Amino acid sequence: MPLYIVRNDITTMKVDAIVNAANESLLGGGGVDGAIHRAAGPKLLEECRTLGGCRTGQAKLTRGYRLPAKYVIHTVGPVWRGGSHGEQELLTGAYRSSLKLALAHGCETVAFPLISSGVYGYPKDQALKVAVDAIGDFLLKYDMTVYLVIFHRAAYTIGSKFFADIAAYIDDNYVPECTDVQKEQNRYAAAFETAATEPVEWELRAPAPCAAVPDSLEESLGQLDESFSQMLLRKIDEAGITHAQCYKKANIDRKLFSEIRSNVHYKPSKPTAVAFAVALELSLEEAGELLEKAGFTFSHTSKFDIIVEYFIAHGNYNIFEINEALFAFDQSLLGG
Repeated sequence: MPLYIVRNDITTMKVDAIVNAANESLLGGGGVDGAIHRAAGPKLLEECRTLGGCRTGQAKLTRGYRLPAKYVIHTVGPVWRGGSHGEQELLTGAYRSSLKLALAHGCETVAFPLISSGVYGYPKDQALKVAVDAIGDFLLKYDMTVYLVIFHRAAYTIGSKFFADIAAYIDDNYVPECTDVQKEQNRYAAAFETAATEPVEWELRAPAPCAAVPDSLEESLGQLDESFSQMLLRKIDEAGITHAQCYKKANIDRKLFSEIRSNVHYKPSKPTAVAFAVALELSLEEAGELLEKAGFTFSHTSKFDIIVEYFIAHGNYNIFEINEALFAFDQSLLGG
């Protein structure tokens, strides 16, 4: 099941469980912790008092009370102390512990905040990478829909060298579409004036030969192109992976994949088509062929396309890392 990065208020998410970025006392605090306690009501604090606190990197579960979510999973992320005091391992542990607890209680949908990225000072770009990696690894093994909820989009900054490299790649390759109507009109006027004053040379060409007429209905049908669905299933077989492995690597919901598989004429969205190209680890040329079956192409007038191209060109087919970058540049995410 897929991972979604969304902008929302986590206290309003209608999921089986929301995750609270708590402190070790579990008795409430500021930021997300305080917001969850206020939304859930005083009974949440009463139950938290019975839990005996929680160690950093671990998680504990309570009821959701007034929240739309059935459960609240309380986890404690690390305080940032420069990155050399085991912060990454502890933060990864917080996500893994929360996901295991959700799985044990039969949760199918879970929403996380960006743990430790507030008053605990964990750099937001690094916190996002840890979250995406930990959740992504889990979703390759288990079926669950996970939302990573970013409350303030403006608070997320692109600061790492990794994103700087992508930004440079975009700068080198991005060709913005012309939006200056007057320039276009002037260009066409100049072209018309040139055409009117220069002599025209006519070139006679023989008509193109007609295609051979098929002898039978079976032969006609055999000449039809593969559909997107047919090419996708063929590529999966050629890759030697199972259907489940493919849709999980593509960050695609199982039900959506079943619909694509059963409908030979299914037309996916562009992010869905690209997601399958990434899951199958296709080259840029092969990815372009798959996209064409869905009615799309890669273009350097699209930052979305350039970012995907960057990853494929560098042989990085981790869809969760690609989505991390797409989110950082405010683009649509892969999957569906």
